Order: sequence, then C-alpha cells, then structure tokens
Amino acid sequence: MTRRMATNAKEVKTKKKQTRSDDYSAKQIKILAGLEAVRRRPAMYIGDVGQRGLHHMVYEVVDNSVDEAMAGFCTKIVVEVEKSGAVTVTDNGRGIPVEKHPEKKVSALEVVMTTLHAGGKFDHQTYKVSGGLHGVGVSVVNALSKACEVEVCRDGVVYIQKYARGKALAPVKKTGTRKKTGTRTTFVPDDEIFKNTEFKFDIIASRLRELAFLNQGLEIVLKDHRTGKETNFLAKGGLSSFVEYLNENKTPLFRKPVHFQRSRDGVEVEAAIQYNDGYSESVYSYVNNINTIEGGTHLTGFRTALTRSINHYAHKNNLVKVRGKNGKNGNGMTLMGDDAREGLTAVVSVRVEDPQFEGQTKTKLGNSEVKGIVESVTNEFLGEFFEENPPVGRKIVDKLVQAAMAREAARKAKELTRRKTALDSAALPGKLADCSMRDPESCEIYIVEGDSAGGSAKQGRDRRFQAILPLRGKILNVEKARLDKILSNNEIRSIITALGCGVGDEFDPDRVRYHKIVVMTDADIDGSHIRTLLLTFFFRYMRGLIDRGFVYIAQPPLYRLKHGKTEKYVFSDKEKEQALKSMPDSGVSLQRYKGLGEMNPEQLWKTTMDPESRTMLQVTLDDAAEADHLFSILMGSETAPRSQFIQDNAKYVRNLDI
Repeated sequence: MTRRMATNAKEVKTKKKQTRSDDYSAKQIKILAGLEAVRRRPAMYIGDVGQRGLHHMVYEVVDNSVDEAMAGFCTKIVVEVEKSGAVTVTDNGRGIPVEKHPEKKVSALEVVMTTLHAGGKFDHQTYKVSGGLHGVGVSVVNALSKACEVEVCRDGVVYIQKYARGKALAPVKKTGTRKKTGTRTTFVPDDEIFKNTEFKFDIIASRLRELAFLNQGLEIVLKDHRTGKETNFLAKGGLSSFVEYLNENKTPLFRKPVHFQRSRDGVEVEAAIQYNDGYSESVYSYVNNINTIEGGTHLTGFRTALTRSINHYAHKNNLVKVRGKNGKNGNGMTLMGDDAREGLTAVVSVRVEDPQFEGQTKTKLGNSEVKGIVESVTNEFLGEFFEENPPVGRKIVDKLVQAAMAREAARKAKELTRRKTALDSAALPGKLADCSMRDPESCEIYIVEGDSAGGSAKQGRDRRFQAILPLRGKILNVEKARLDKILSNNEIRSIITALGCGVGDEFDPDRVRYHKIVVMTDADIDGSHIRTLLLTFFFRYMRGLIDRGFVYIAQPPLYRLKHGKTEKYVFSDKEKEQALKSMPDSGVSLQRYKGLGEMNPEQLWKTTMDPESRTMLQVTLDDAAEADHLFSILMGSETAPRSQFIQDNAKYVRNLDI
C-alpha cells in the first residue's frame, strides 16, 4: 500500500541524487569557527546547565551516530550510563576520520572534537541530511566535560584520543586492530558547569525511543550500569509503530495506521495517521529527527492537505449531506481544520538538505518550499488511499461530521468565556480575586483547591501581583470529553475566562493575563487528582502556556515542626527525619498538613507564596509525545494500562495518604 514507483522526472532525479557516498575522509571536515566561548556561556549551546542541558549532552553524541544511520552506514547504537557517572555511546558506523586535516594539520578526529562548527554536516556529499546541522554537538560536549575519550575503528585499525575540558591531552594514537568499524565516545560532565551531574534513565529512554521510531530498523540499546536496567528500542514499523504507541491506550477507528513515504524535489516526506474515538489531537512533527514543537511549514502543509483531502472525498461521495426542516437533504457542510483534528494521532517527518529553523532552539521550520511539497505529496497519497479504502474513509468522515456538530455547540459555549477586552473586569469570574497590576510578566495567578484554602490564600497574598482563583471540587476530565462539554463545566469556564487567552481555535498565549499560573492543591490523594486534571487540561487545550514556561506547581510544606520558639517547615518525610535529628527529641511538636486550609494566611504566605522563600516546580515538556502517552494512560478510558502503570510505579511512591 505504501510502495510506489517514481511518477515524474523530478522524483527520478531526486532518487539519483540521494545515492549514498562512501567517500568520508578528512577533506570533508569543514571548519567554521573556534571553541572559545562554550565554557563561558554553555547555555547558548545546550539550552541551560540544569537537567535539560545535562541530558542534551547525551543527545548530541547520539545524534552523530543517528546521522550515520540516516546516511546508511549504522544499524546499532548502544548508550551506557556508567557507575562512575560517565556516559558511553557506541555505534557501528564508519568511524570519525582520523587522518590529518588539510588545513589544521592535525587529525580530523581532533578537529571534530575541539573545534566549533567542524564536521561532515556541511558537506552534502557526506550527509545528505542530518540532525546536528550546526556541527556544534560533539565539540560542545567535549568542552563541557571534565574528561572525554573517543575510540575510532577504521580500516581495520583502532585509534584513541583523550581530552579534558575541550582540549586534547595527546595526539591521536593507534591502540590495536579490529575488523569492525564505528565510534565509541565516553564523557564525564564537568561539575564546574553542572550543579547536578546525575543522568536520569527515563529521560534518556524517552529520546532514544523517539529516535528509534523515526529511524525504522535502527536498533538503540540503553544500559544503566548503576541499576542493571536495560532497554532495547527497535521499531520495525517506523512511524506506524510510533502512532500505534501513542494510540496504545485509545480505541482506534481502524486497525492499521495510514502510512506513506515519498520524495520530491530533494525533500523526503513521511507520515503515519490513525484516528481514535477520543476528542483531542496528538500530532508530532520532525525535521531531520529534530522535534519541531512549534510546527512550521511542513506541519501547515500536512494539515491543509488532510482537511482538503477528507472534504473532497466526503463531498464526492455525498457523505456530508445534512437534513433540512422538511426532511430532505440540505446543503453539504464543510469540515473545518478543527474537525479534521479531533481524535487524530499523526506523526509527520521530513528530511531536508538545508532546513531553516526559526530561532536557535530549532522548534519551527521556516522553509517556504516545504509547505507546498508536503501538501502536494499528502493530497496525492490520501486521494489514492481513500479511493482504495472506502470503509476507512467513511469512518473518518462520520467521526468528523460529529465533530463539526459539536464544534457549533462549542462555539456557542465559548461566547460565555470570551472576554471583550483585556481590562474588562466585569467579564471576570466572580470568585476570582484579581491583582491590581496589569503587566502579565509581573502577574501570577494561583488556582487553588477549595474555598477554605482560597480564603487563606486571598488573605495571605500580595494583592499587587497575585491573583487567586478557588475551585470547587474536581474539574471535568477533559481526556474523555468534547470541547462543547468541557466548556459547559463551570470551573473550566472560570479558568478560561480568568486567563483571558481563549481556548480551541481562539487560543492565543500572547493574550494570557498572567505569566505565572500556579496550581496549588492539597498534599493528599484528592489534591494529586485535581492537579493531574488541571495539567491534563493545560496540556490538551492550552499547551502553549506550558511550552512558554508559564505553568507551575506550588510546593506547600508537608510538616511543621516546633520546639519552643523555633519553627521549621519541611517538604518531605526525608527532610522531616533530618529535622527531627537536629532538634531535641523532647518537646518537639509535629503537625502534618493534609490541606492548605489548615494553614493560616501568614503561614501560607511564608511557606508557599512568598517569592523570597517559596519553592515552585515549573512544568516543562522534555518529551511531548511521552507526556501524551502518559496522560492517555492516567486519564483515558482504558483501565488495564492504568492498572499496569500503577503496579510498575508503586515502588516509587514517596508520600501515600491513606
């Protein structure tokens, strides 16, 4: 179904251009700049020096191996987290060139490891496409490591070179012979740069799983020698397997994902599509294995073609006729983009020789020509597919017609939540205690569980910049409801109105009234459930607020310890035990806070709301696809996956309220 011969001269020419080249030597290594500023300003190159930046180091090394796989020379990558805290990445690719570089007069391996913007990614004969397009990856990892070692196997010889903080300790030397080829890189993050150098297995696993899905047939192994845990990723179905994974806890409308892969004008387009009986959209886009979380021209072209193709098929086969008042068929309805996205799970991946990304974070593709190519290829394939698979086409259209009818109901419901102007206080919900300042960057809102906690928060807050919105009970589980039903929920409607940024097709994060949206719930089972319900809502319907770093989780204390006039608040059982040891055993009173309402306004301000002393967790998305999968497990209709998740993770529970 997905195989197809080239149908025009452009496609034939493209296939000839993409013939792989075995000529990978020192002369392919192009030098653009030096490495001086990396250690001084590491965040410019890896995003930050926290957990995200630390794990980005692993991804940069792995991306070099994946580029070898995309070029057709690597079939297996092994990532190992050593007991020492080091990480080793091994591949069976061609191995980094080691002969002398014609300009630098030192080994090409040393050039790659110690020079910024040096690599084979700038020579399209070596790599037609690559994820590490800026060539900073492995040299930046070297610069930010207190120790690094690279072993290369080429032409039957094993070479090795060691480095410290970006500088070679000695020239490349031969250490033996071996028939196999490949590269093995071991690095130890520099604790002068990173406060925490402990790698998280699950964070690395999420990215490796994604890379395995995006590179069909590539085997990626993750080993954690600290715990003995090992995982193997191999997606024989490629993007189809990715979609099946995302839909694992949902009910698909048809069994096999719709998959296509075609090349045109130097751009390779691949996509997998499957609808489910849910109401939210799960669409992920990639360019050369880079997750474009803000989309771009490739995603725009795909969405346009999807809506147009379904509409064309529906009207051609008279599937969207609506009844008039006299019982006869009236005018056919037009399915909109929002309708086409309801219950849609899709992954769109393109490979482009010279992608232009908007911003340094590579989150949005800007190549204008890619939109037309993706749109054309998608239109062409779906037109053929619907004609050859009418049962699938009819199921999709039936689903979307129901979505269109719900959209009209949602439009009416949205009228109740739309604010006329940003300063129209009359449109705000009555239970919101707003702040006096109007600059969103300075303002924060606490979404609080219950009137009791809301009362304490209102009295304890700083009225200049802190707003309080108390909720009554649990909000609707948006994972199981359409937008029209969601908008009929009073608590959700209050949140939408208070934030002022709209919802659905009207959502605009630029209009949000607060740049800190703080979820503040009790430290018990009900509080955890309410927090998860709220995060599900933000992820599904206001994800732009999470992407911009506007959503936070308050961290109220679990215990209050008092001995005489000495008072101490602690946030975990471990902290409690440490505090008790530091205080005399006799005369220590211990209070366990199960609800925010148990704290008076002064205590709530001091422990949870005062910017000078509070602790808050910022909600981030290191892996949106994995978050999507997790929300489906926790909040979806299927109970079996949720039960399995609880069994698998019960041992990690820290605070259990019984």
